[in-house]
Amino acid sequence: MQTEKSAWSTVIEPKRSLFHFNWKEIWDYRDLLVILVKRDITTVYKQTVLGPLWFFLSPLMTVFAFTFVFSSIAHLSTDSIPAPLFYLAGTTLWNYFQACFTGTSSTFVANAAIFGKVYFPRLIAPLALIVSNLIKFGIQILMFTGFLVYYMQGGTIHPNGYLLLFPLLVLLMAGIALGMGLIFSALTTKYRDLSYFISFGISILMYATPVIYPSSAIPSNYKWLVQFNPVTPIIETFRFATTGHGTMDWLGLGFSFLFLVTSVVVGVLLFNRVERTFMDTV
Repeated sequence: MQTEKSAWSTVIEPKRSLFHFNWKEIWDYRDLLVILVKRDITTVYKQTVLGPLWFFLSPLMTVFAFTFVFSSIAHLSTDSIPAPLFYLAGTTLWNYFQACFTGTSSTFVANAAIFGKVYFPRLIAPLALIVSNLIKFGIQILMFTGFLVYYMQGGTIHPNGYLLLFPLLVLLMAGIALGMGLIFSALTTKYRDLSYFISFGISILMYATPVIYPSSAIPSNYKWLVQFNPVTPIIETFRFATTGHGTMDWLGLGFSFLFLVTSVVVGVLLFNRVERTFMDTV
């Protein structure tokens, strides 16, 4: 006769403490991660006329609007970078950050129906968003590369060795978005009105990030405010690496890395705590 302990192949038990997290379990559910990534990519434009073409059209329309309003009308500086290339460099990275952050911040609310029916490591859901948005980001980077090659013919654009930092920049961007998203996802399960703040706040944050203007155009008495933004040195470094114009700040990248580590640790701890009881509040 089998003992009670050996009667089951898998036993689901409460976590022992707030700091206990089974990272191996996430690897065991990697097939589910792939399925969720495919779902996120195929369902976004599944019932649209243009389908995946929106991956290209959306940033292009934004860039043309920015070029017309901020360059042609407002005459904002672009640090000697052709305006379409300048805005495309900023919006490509910013759109990836924004999509990861807003998607991760609504993890519990958006997946409540699935979380309530079947067990799997809850962290799989936000990780799937990060990966699926990374694929979309890769498509838009290809478009940016086309613009970059075109403007290089003019002789004023000079990509440099800092391009080797590109994987690090993407990692920093994804990590900061994941960490902050996890923190807000834990908070929005109890305080639903935070979701409105996130939608409004992310729009305001874009104007506190050098997406539509270079850091050199910021008045000195406000420069500290923009530099305190951990996304700022990432976008500035990307522009400098791809065009040879702008600024490269190692200290700023160090701050971004420190912010990443802090936000991810705090976010995972809060996520770990909330996932035990979130079905009672969602």
